[in-house]
Amino acid sequence: MRRDVEFESEGRILRGWLYEPEGDARSYPCIVMAHGLSGVKEQYLDRYAEVFASAGLGVLVYDHANFGASDGLPRQEADPVLQRRGYRDAISFTQTVSWIDPARIGLWGTSYSGGHVLEVAALDRRVRCVVSQVPTISGYRSALRRTRADLVPALLSHLDSDRAARFRSGEPATFPAVSNDPHEGCAMGGSDAYAFFTQTQDFAPAWRNALTLRSAELARENEPAIHIARISPTPLLMIVADHDLLTATDLCLEAYQQALPPKQLMLITGGHFDPYVRHFERTSTAARDWFRKHLIDGSA
Repeated sequence: MRRDVEFESEGRILRGWLYEPEGDARSYPCIVMAHGLSGVKEQYLDRYAEVFASAGLGVLVYDHANFGASDGLPRQEADPVLQRRGYRDAISFTQTVSWIDPARIGLWGTSYSGGHVLEVAALDRRVRCVVSQVPTISGYRSALRRTRADLVPALLSHLDSDRAARFRSGEPATFPAVSNDPHEGCAMGGSDAYAFFTQTQDFAPAWRNALTLRSAELARENEPAIHIARISPTPLLMIVADHDLLTATDLCLEAYQQALPPKQLMLITGGHFDPYVRHFERTSTAARDWFRKHLIDGSA
C-alpha cells in the first residue's frame, strides 16, 4: 500500500510516498530513498520501491528540497548539505511511523544521492544498512574531468559573477541539467543523460531541465566519499557501472577499496543510466537481497 506523506526538514516541507508491505508483521524495516542530481521520485524510484515493498520492506521515497513535489527555494537548487540533512530528517520521520521498526532503517541512493548515503551512513548510526548506486565520489575530482583545464578560469569567474548578482537581486542564474547540444554547457553532459531525462517526461512531468548555477558551485565542493571508511560496521553494497562517465568508474572502485567490511561490490556493464532501465532487474534485486539479508534475515 502506498500513501502520500510529508515531513519537515530544515524549515521546508518534503513530500513523497510511504510504502507499507502487505502482511501481519507487527513492525517492518524501512528503506529511505531519494533521487540523484535534478531527479524526481517518479523517474523509476517507484519501481525500486515496489520491489522492496514486495519483499517485506517499508519504503519512504521523497523529493529533495527545491525539487518536484517538495517545497524549498530557490527552485532547482541542488544543495548537497541540505539534501543530506533531508535524508536524516527522513529517517527521523520514519521512526515516528507506528509500523516501522526504528532500529531497522536502511538507505538507498543513486548518483548524487548515492554519494549522500555514503556520508549519512558514516555519520548517522541509526542507519543499519546502505546501498549506494553509481555514486558521486568527489565533486572536485569529477569537475577536473568534466571541464577542460583551459575553460576552468572562465567557469570560476562565471560562478563569482553569479554570486555577486544573487547578492544584489537574490535571483539565481540557471543552466540546463542536460542538453543534446555538445557545445551547450549543462550539468550532465552526454547523449545518454539527455535521453534518460527527456524520455521520462511523460511519467515525470515535475522534472525540469534546469539547475541553479550555484548548484554547480556546490557540486564542486561536495566530497561525500571522504567518510567512506567510517561506514563500517554498517553493511555497504556499492553498485558501479563499468563505463560510467558521470560518476567515473575508477573513482567509485577506488572509494570502494577504502571502505571496510562488511561490504559488497556489484559491477554491471554499461554507463551511468543503465542501472535504472537496462539492468533494473539486477540492480533492484541485488539491493532488495542486501536489505533483506541485513534488516530481516540477520536482525534476529
